[in-house]
Order: sequence, then C-alpha cells, then structure tokens
Amino acid sequence: MGEYTCSTELIAKAVREYEGVRRKSEIGAMVNDLKLDCPGVIASFGEDAAVIQNNGDALLLAADGIWSKLMDADPYWAGYCAVLVNIHDIAAMGGRPLAMVDVFSISSGSTRDEVIAGMRDASAQFGVPIVGGHLHPDTPYSVIDIAILGVAPLDGIIYSSTAKAGDLIVVAIDMNGRVHPSCALNWDTATLRTAAEVRAQIHVLEELGTRHLVTAGKDISNPGIIGTLGMLLEVSGMGARVDLAAIPLPDTSHNIPFEQWVRMYPGMGFVLTLQEQHRDEVISLFSNVGMAAQVIGTVDDSKELRIVYHDEDTRVFDFSGCDGITHLGSEGRCTRAS
Repeated sequence: MGEYTCSTELIAKAVREYEGVRRKSEIGAMVNDLKLDCPGVIASFGEDAAVIQNNGDALLLAADGIWSKLMDADPYWAGYCAVLVNIHDIAAMGGRPLAMVDVFSISSGSTRDEVIAGMRDASAQFGVPIVGGHLHPDTPYSVIDIAILGVAPLDGIIYSSTAKAGDLIVVAIDMNGRVHPSCALNWDTATLRTAAEVRAQIHVLEELGTRHLVTAGKDISNPGIIGTLGMLLEVSGMGARVDLAAIPLPDTSHNIPFEQWVRMYPGMGFVLTLQEQHRDEVISLFSNVGMAAQVIGTVDDSKELRIVYHDEDTRVFDFSGCDGITHLGSEGRCTRAS
C-alpha cells in the first residue's frame, strides 16, 4: 500500500466542507419531528438499520438512495450502488440481508435499462433478490431508492451507538480496487470480485456480531472514512483521536491525493470499535477475505474527533455543541440552519 504526506488542517477542512458530510446536517431535526416510541423497536435513527424484535431474533430494516450526481454520471453504476449500499447497511449491523424493494422514477428508457441492469447485476452477485417496489415511469427526473430487510440474532447485533472510551478504532477496506471511471469519489472493489468473494466479505460482519468481537460499527458511506467514524462517535456520545498515518491506503500508482481518499466511498469498507483483546482476531478475519484492517486510533470521552499526523493535531468535529454531522442527540440545540 502507498505512503502519503498530509496536513491535518487540510484534511480536517476537506472533511468538514465535503458535501457528503454537510448533507447529513438535516437528519437530527427531521428525527426530532418523526421519532415515536414503539413497542418492539429496539433501535432506529442513528443506526445503519432499524432493529425490530421478532420473537428471539431481530428484523433489520433500512433504506438508502443514490446521489443524483451519480445517476447523471452513470445510471448503471447508480443502480449497482443502490443495491450495494443497502447490503452494506445490513452487514454493518451484523445481519444477513434477505430481500429488497425499490422505488424507481424514470425520465428516459435508456436510463431505465441501465439502472435495472446495474441493480440486477449487484443483486445476483450478492445473492439478495429484489422482490417488489413501486415505479414512476414518466417523471422529469430519474431517481432510484431501495429498502432492504435483514435478520440477525438479538444478541449478535452491531450497533453504531455503543462505542466506549478506551476502545480501539479499526478500519477495514478491500484495497483490491480502482477509482471508478464515472466517479472520482468511488473506490470500486465489488465489481472486481467474484460472487463468492463479496459474500464472504459480508459474512465476516455477521461473524463479528455473533461472536461479540466488536463494540460498535458502521459501513463507510458517503462521508468517507473520517466522516463515517464521526457519525459513529456522535451517536455514541464519544470522541476519538485518529492517526492519519495508520489509515490503509491504496498503492501510490493510483495517484489518489490523501484528502480525496479519506472522503471516498469504498466498495467494501467498515469502521469498527473493539477491545484490545480482540484486535488480532478481527484483523485476521478481514485478512482472510482480502480486506486490509488496521487500528487507526482510540475512542475517548472528549466528544471531539481529532486527527494527528506526526506533530500536528487538529480538531475535526466537536460533538458537544452544534459542530457535528447529523446532530442526532442534540435535543433541539441545533436548528436546521446549523
């Protein structure tokens, strides 16, 4: 893997100002308007999937949509990613994805065909069927949104909100990839892997959950490595220090600037917290399926996410006020204008 130099001030600014991070700021206010306490719902907003008690197990329910920029750039890749990101949401919870439904708005026949081809290919590769949905065949825009159902044992769920001070932070990413030709902020690995390989990678998260090897986790999504870790810390009420030099990197032949890499959506990537005694086992499990896993920092109770590089030390987010990402848990302190 490569070696880069970077400035913590530059990286902190790039992460804070990245649209993939800033577009999450509306979530907290919306949740305050929508949230209801319901029997049987164990967890909801702030997690990658809602957790609903179902006898001795749990149903996992999630939904995700695709950025319009990606749809405009490459409808096939948008369809593929619509499936991929939903499967990641269930995997990040330690669950097994069962089936999906979609809501598809179409502005042209060619876009329809490309999106459907991408969805079909991803569905077949991961072995998760699309079983229904809703179609708008005549809209002036094209949008694909998918909801997914998964299942997990109640005692094997990986939550985002349960990181504790003293936990190690591990990032696991499949480095066998490429910058996707249609999107400079997408690191594509899944299309370069066989069905057996991607399914084995997803299964690792299920094993981590059932064996209680991690304390918290999220799939690395649009906010990138540091932004996704920030979302995990925010809902856990924690802070952390991250060593930028410890983040797994692609080979320098890919010519990816560091500030771009930490904002990229990886084809297969997760950020996890765990206790020291499980470090080697977790890293080995990911290595066995072709993923690089490294400790990049430690959780603390500061409610600040700080990044360090050699003798530089910079704050990225302060979750004790309004300088957060989703503002979940802010309890009205931060308005929609934040």
